[in-house]
Amino acid sequence: IRLPLLLFSCSILDISNAFASLSMSANGANGKADMRYVSPPASDMAHQANNALNYPRELYSEIEPFEEGYLDIGDGHQLYYDVSGNPDGIPAVFLHGGPGAGVSPRVRRFFDPTKYKIVIFDQRGSGKSIPNASKDLEASLVANTTPKLVSDIDKLRRHLKISKWGVVLGGSWGSTLALAYAQAYPTHVSALLLRGVFLFGPDEVEYLFCNGGTYGQNPQAWECYCKYIQDTSSDGSWDVESKNLLGAYWKRLTSDDIKTRYAAASAFVGYELSISKTYIDPNVIEQYLGTPEILIPFAVMEVHYMLNSGFMHRGQLLDNVVQLKNLKKVSICHGRGDYVCQPQAAWRLTQALRNLNVPVDLEFVSGAGHSDTEPGLVDAMIRASDDLADVLCLSE
Repeated sequence: IRLPLLLFSCSILDISNAFASLSMSANGANGKADMRYVSPPASDMAHQANNALNYPRELYSEIEPFEEGYLDIGDGHQLYYDVSGNPDGIPAVFLHGGPGAGVSPRVRRFFDPTKYKIVIFDQRGSGKSIPNASKDLEASLVANTTPKLVSDIDKLRRHLKISKWGVVLGGSWGSTLALAYAQAYPTHVSALLLRGVFLFGPDEVEYLFCNGGTYGQNPQAWECYCKYIQDTSSDGSWDVESKNLLGAYWKRLTSDDIKTRYAAASAFVGYELSISKTYIDPNVIEQYLGTPEILIPFAVMEVHYMLNSGFMHRGQLLDNVVQLKNLKKVSICHGRGDYVCQPQAAWRLTQALRNLNVPVDLEFVSGAGHSDTEPGLVDAMIRASDDLADVLCLSE
């Protein structure tokens, strides 16, 4: 709430290499990133934003896909996907955050390419998928709902002639989507690897975007998030809009004025990126806000889903957890200092799974925030990915 940032992403998401596959076109509003409503980072005298601590495990080496293409999934949407790793390996699919954050080549590297057949794709309206929200906002929102995204994952599985996903990996919004998919298609998934769990409970949405829950951790970021709406409210409307900040952002994100759309997206995404990592590099935020093909889908899709309760009924993912009873294993990695998706969501899910006797490993990572670029989370996710490969090989 991939950002990638960005449920999420970028913050809730991975942003390290998101720019490699997209043009670095300038912000359509003023020719550069709009940083006016982005809060300054905390001090970092050890320079860990760019010189992170070394952890035992790092991402696997860069790899190129052996297959890529577009899949027409109906409703005017074509999904971009690519496949890499071992053609005969364990089928694994990566679900990006946001919604709308998109994937990057970097995310292939969470899997051992000698053991996994790695599938990545951009969800509706994001990344290389057509249409991208930055190019055709109205078309990108057509039939863009959780049930449709869940169906898309299975259409892609069938298109690639994969009988069953060995591992579905999802972070932030990607964890939401992974759970929704596994509950809808329980016989098509063997194991889940989740990072930064988001269950789309009303308390989670209210905390992050509505009632100032993040003010306790980063008051500057929350006030910048609110101040953009206040500064752009017409006379007398702030009292009303302050009670519905998501609605106020939606109004501006869907404005006929391009400058308003870009300013709103920059304020919204800038807020989330400001609370997504333990050590923040402002240059990364500036680069992100200056890339419309990433910025606009991230902001638009996230608010679209937040306003519609994720297109799920209240408490759906925990209510339907029994559908996961036959999973071989669930591995969860969650930053102890995650201000985007609170650790309590990972704990709730873990307890629900344990009540069903589903094998589950939950690792809270010290010194880590939300983003899957956090070194401690990378280490935890690689170890979990390797462990699941061993579990699935032994069960065959």
